[in-house]
Amino acid sequence: MIASMRKYFISGLLVWLPVIITLAVIKFLVDLLSKSLLLLPHDFQPDVLIGFHVPGIGVILTLLVIFFTGLFVANFVGRRLVQLGDAVMMRIPLVRSVYTGVKQVTETLFQPGGQSFRKVLLVEYPCAGVWSIAFQTGEVSDAIEGCLAGEQMVSYFIPTTPNPTSGFLMMTPKSKVKELDISVDQALKFVISLGVVQPSVSPAKQKLV
Repeated sequence: MIASMRKYFISGLLVWLPVIITLAVIKFLVDLLSKSLLLLPHDFQPDVLIGFHVPGIGVILTLLVIFFTGLFVANFVGRRLVQLGDAVMMRIPLVRSVYTGVKQVTETLFQPGGQSFRKVLLVEYPCAGVWSIAFQTGEVSDAIEGCLAGEQMVSYFIPTTPNPTSGFLMMTPKSKVKELDISVDQALKFVISLGVVQPSVSPAKQKLV
């Protein structure tokens, strides 16, 4: 009797837990994007103008602002204004360091054809014979390679489990890492699930086997 109740409880938990977590993540993102409305003067906020609260309107307005900003900076005037804004930010001592670092990271991550976080690697960490999942962040500059006998190096990020937003930045010769033929999404699921969700083999490779 107890074993059957436990089985049914676990079955119900497996149904509801993913739903609850997914809804919680969506709610967090919606609330985060909706905070952009706080930048508007109180009299011009949608809730005040309409007279009642419209769920999700902050998300729609934020996405529209991002889209039209990209549309604006695609022309000559927009690019000049962005360059002017960059020049102003670069003149502020403390802000300059943070702004430059964030800008370089975002440009590298979202640049079309970029290699950052596009490749999943298998690396020996924390010791020989023990392997960890890593994401390649780029190739190491000549300034660093020159101090290491000139061997081609790669930099990669090893995420922690189950929180992949923290981890370790490592550099090693390219010959010492193994590139995996799996997607970044599959690797993230593997890390977040503590290795429970295993990466699947592509149908093409299954036929070859």
